[in-house]
Amino acid sequence: MVALKGRLLVATPMLDDPNFDRSVVWVLEHGEEGALGVVLNRPSDLPLAEPLPEWSDLAGALPVVFVGGPVSAGSVIGLARVVGEVPPGVWEPVVGSIGVIDLTADPVLLASAVTSLRCFAGYAGWGPEQLESELVEGAWLVVDADPGDPFSEDPRRLWRTVLARQPNPLARLAHVPDDPSLN
Repeated sequence: MVALKGRLLVATPMLDDPNFDRSVVWVLEHGEEGALGVVLNRPSDLPLAEPLPEWSDLAGALPVVFVGGPVSAGSVIGLARVVGEVPPGVWEPVVGSIGVIDLTADPVLLASAVTSLRCFAGYAGWGPEQLESELVEGAWLVVDADPGDPFSEDPRRLWRTVLARQPNPLARLAHVPDDPSLN
């Protein structure tokens, strides 16, 4: 099994699950027990200041809660890019300077270290071998993540952006209309 932690899953047009239509999922964990990730391109209308007012100042240009996936929608996962020292147990790296932050921690203590923050309600989860089966079926493309992807300033266009930077023939998928049957 090739570990996918830190890579992107890009939904193919054939994926007919409305939870993942044209979604871009950043994989946070992947192993024999399954996989877990967050959908990067589904900002909600809920301001981050409503559920997590103490964190909203660190959220930057898009201080909203993102829909991270259909699993455990009442839970929140925080992704943060950090520089410098972070207190132990508060931040778990995924790739490089980007990782999962403990949202029960005091944000005042982290303000100088956190350069980007995004909060996700729910997550995408797969049981053992479930994701591998979906990959074989062609539901997802696995591509490398750009360090800016988790904090994209234009998340609604992320699906097209990620595909457009791939080599052909994958790049052509960025131009598939929303309803391919109309093509």
